[in-house]
Amino acid sequence: MARFSFRLPDIGEGIAEAEIVAWHVKIGDRIEEDAQLADMMTDKATVEMESPVSGVVVELAGEVGDLIPIGSTLAVIETEGEGEGDVEAPSVDTPVEEENAADTPGAEEMPVADVALPPQPVGTEPVEGATAETKDGASTSSARTEQGKTVLASPAVRARAKDLGVDLGQVQAEGDRIRHADLDAYLRYSAGQGYLAPGAPRARADEPVKVIGMRRKIAENMAASKRAIPHFTYVEEMDVTALEEMRADLNANRGQRPKLTMLPFLIVAICRTIPQFPMINARYDDEAGVVTRHGAVHLGMATQTDAGLMVPVIRDAQDKNVWQLASEIGRLAEAARTGKAKVEELTGGTLTVTSLGPLGGIATTPVINRPEVAIIGPNKIVERPVFDGDDIRRAKLMNLSISCDHRVVDGWDAASYVQALKKLIETPVLLFAD
Repeated sequence: MARFSFRLPDIGEGIAEAEIVAWHVKIGDRIEEDAQLADMMTDKATVEMESPVSGVVVELAGEVGDLIPIGSTLAVIETEGEGEGDVEAPSVDTPVEEENAADTPGAEEMPVADVALPPQPVGTEPVEGATAETKDGASTSSARTEQGKTVLASPAVRARAKDLGVDLGQVQAEGDRIRHADLDAYLRYSAGQGYLAPGAPRARADEPVKVIGMRRKIAENMAASKRAIPHFTYVEEMDVTALEEMRADLNANRGQRPKLTMLPFLIVAICRTIPQFPMINARYDDEAGVVTRHGAVHLGMATQTDAGLMVPVIRDAQDKNVWQLASEIGRLAEAARTGKAKVEELTGGTLTVTSLGPLGGIATTPVINRPEVAIIGPNKIVERPVFDGDDIRRAKLMNLSISCDHRVVDGWDAASYVQALKKLIETPVLLFAD
């Protein structure tokens, strides 16, 4: 028998290590040539490692979540033949699209603790006993409590009580056996006394979840951003009534074009105001002490996926109209959610927009996507009465939040920028005026 050491190849320029996010084999498994061995993550992309040989897996480098240096042994495979050797997979220039990580190993299930019931006569769950017939001939089963009390109930009542977590020894019977009506009366009594209703959620065992893969990258990036950047957030209310009317008119006549949401209009407004406020569309290299004010707007779009938060980038957003932006938003969001976003579509942003969509919220304090210096968050649109001179009218209102890096952006600049956005949003014809 021969042993081959499969070494982790160079999977990207400047990459020194990769994280194990999934094993597709375990020690003792037989693996065929070109079969999937493991998924390795670097930055925000996952690379599939395939076995170069067929054989039996005898060693694995670590557990899910471990970091493995480039060039070190990832797995040892025993093959037919003689001698030993090293095998290194071919270098990977472009990582494979994001895949869902394997299930994280969890702790063993522990017994679930019961919650105390009301202070009534104490009993235990019925135990199986002999069947009997009551005076009306119905079949019943008997159970004996700790106090020696015999409880008669039909199998249907016992099954229902078990599902509800009710100890039949605590239920008062109106006759010689416990019926559904007696069980209902007990439930009403428990609820009326303010006790935890039987069947309510019970305490569960603690569940340790290992922070790996995308979740770990997000944690590291957010922690670094909050440590390094002195955030401040400014929130302004905007009347989007006219904009919503324009959006509805455009959607009614869109033909085969994508449906418009609020986001494309906001992006147009952002791009039109950026030239007056170049410090918003910038990146700060704090080690070099250099702020780069970008001429083009490469807009990051925070997108929630099953794997975690990803930020695909709309390139040259300033050159696109609302229809083109809507199409690009849909394409990038779908690519991110299905794990098909390319590395170049997830990097290089100069400014980020984040939105909770229909969940909305009154206001948000978004965390800046370092090394950018600002992030913009539209919030929920609500309908409220507003004063318009001496009249009261119905209006659709939306709060807009912006978080900025106070090392680069002053509060006055951020407020002035949002006011410029507000002017365009509240008078939407200006979005399309020269």
